Amino acid sequence: MTDKAAVTLARTPLADWHASHGARLVDFAGWAMPIQYGSIVDEHNATRSAVGLFDVSHMGRLTITGAQPGAWLDNLVTRRIIDLRPGRVRYSLVCNEAGGVLDDILITCVEQDRFDLVVNASNRAKLLEWFDAFGASDEATLVDRTESTAMIAVQGPRAVETVVRLSGEDVSQLRYYTAQADVDVAGVRCDVSRTGYTGEDGLELICEAEHAEKLWQALAATGATPCGLASRDTLRLEAGMPLYGHELNETLNPIQAGLQFAVSYEDKQGVPRNFVGHEALREASNNKKQPVRVGLQAEGRRAPREGYSVINNDEQCGVVTSGTQSPTLGYPIAMAYVSQDSKDIGAELQVDVRGTMINAKVVDMPFYKRA
Repeated sequence: MTDKAAVTLARTPLADWHASHGARLVDFAGWAMPIQYGSIVDEHNATRSAVGLFDVSHMGRLTITGAQPGAWLDNLVTRRIIDLRPGRVRYSLVCNEAGGVLDDILITCVEQDRFDLVVNASNRAKLLEWFDAFGASDEATLVDRTESTAMIAVQGPRAVETVVRLSGEDVSQLRYYTAQADVDVAGVRCDVSRTGYTGEDGLELICEAEHAEKLWQALAATGATPCGLASRDTLRLEAGMPLYGHELNETLNPIQAGLQFAVSYEDKQGVPRNFVGHEALREASNNKKQPVRVGLQAEGRRAPREGYSVINNDEQCGVVTSGTQSPTLGYPIAMAYVSQDSKDIGAELQVDVRGTMINAKVVDMPFYKRA
């Protein structure tokens, strides 16, 4: 019997390669994505020790051009980007009027008249509608390039070295959170950025969809390990990075999430910015009663999982949003939202793991830092 749900899933330009090389494909935000090829731990460790290769073509890729795309976009995101120079990348958030997070995004200034955005797959349609409601026209024109392009993340201590071997240009000179357009990698023209979502050094390559498999195969031929979304999740969790739908959603604001650095209330001249949600976020910055995101280190071998209750002095003080048995550190870690009186580093708490209380303490994030 044909699985109709599977038939309707969107497929990245690399989906056939994944399937033919033993990947288990699952529905992720409406896309058929590789969750793993073999051992999740092996893929995780390969990224920590050498280089992991991730197909992230499901993520939305939007381009904004026009007479003043920066000025238009600056009114819609939490972080000041009007002064973003060509070749720079900045992490920001899109919030609603109440300060809730619609998405967390990466913004690259390619040129003063072009900004490229990478958004979460699950929020792409929502953001397209949101941006459209603010009337981009002559000032800014938005184009969705998701289906016409592919995106590959090369992550790990040997990631940059791997790309350099295939490129005629020394992309190792790119600094963290910078980008370079039109780079030749294995004979494929790519837009290259240096950001990452694993806690390791790495590069992201965006190319035309029809060239994606050629690029992927060249990268894999260097010995890079193809990895699925499962190891990507354990890697980002060790790095203390929030994931939309877990640590971020429309009912949580950036202040609670510990993302104050991504909120600019003023421009460089000290003039207040009136971006969408600014009033709510100014209020939230003084709210001492809202739950906040913390890192937890648990005892034993049982990992706290999403939805598990966090307990302080026999009373629930919060809830786990993500958790795993850390392959790198060897003990359970989690992120949770807890009450303000339970947030301090070193606070001794418990997590209700299916009726069994396990001890956990609040620790600083990230849990893992590369050498």
